[in-house]
Amino acid sequence: MSCIRFNTPAQRRQLDLLRQDKDLAAQAVAQFLSPEVTESKIARLRSMARDKNPKIRESAALSSHLPEDEFLRLAKDKVESVRICVARNEATPCDVLRTLAEDKSSMVRSWVAINYFVPADVMENLAQDSSADVRALVEWKSKLAAQSDVVAS
Repeated sequence: MSCIRFNTPAQRRQLDLLRQDKDLAAQAVAQFLSPEVTESKIARLRSMARDKNPKIRESAALSSHLPEDEFLRLAKDKVESVRICVARNEATPCDVLRTLAEDKSSMVRSWVAINYFVPADVMENLAQDSSADVRALVEWKSKLAAQSDVVAS
């Protein structure tokens, strides 16, 4: 499982739509779509999330298929890099992001701030963060959002 994410949320939605196209199965691109998420994959992710090696837990934390209870568990991991991976994951549930927004590590809070799906109330809190870096990232993200609103109009 790779830690590098190549697809944006819009690209993943498009791939999901393509998966539903019955004619697509006959085309070559169908061979490259992700396999279905099975119970065995979920069990493997649960096992990875509880591995003693933090690099394995990081990999689990980056999966969009990780069950919610495992996201919550990993958000409380003693290893900062694991919590960072949870904060980076766009599939992390909002309540878990709320928890991570109060993490002792400013690096974790920074990743929460730039997560695309962080709730607005969390961003408001992070705008008042004790870390200048976190506040700067919140400001940067809000400027990006304002620019994309102007472009969309």
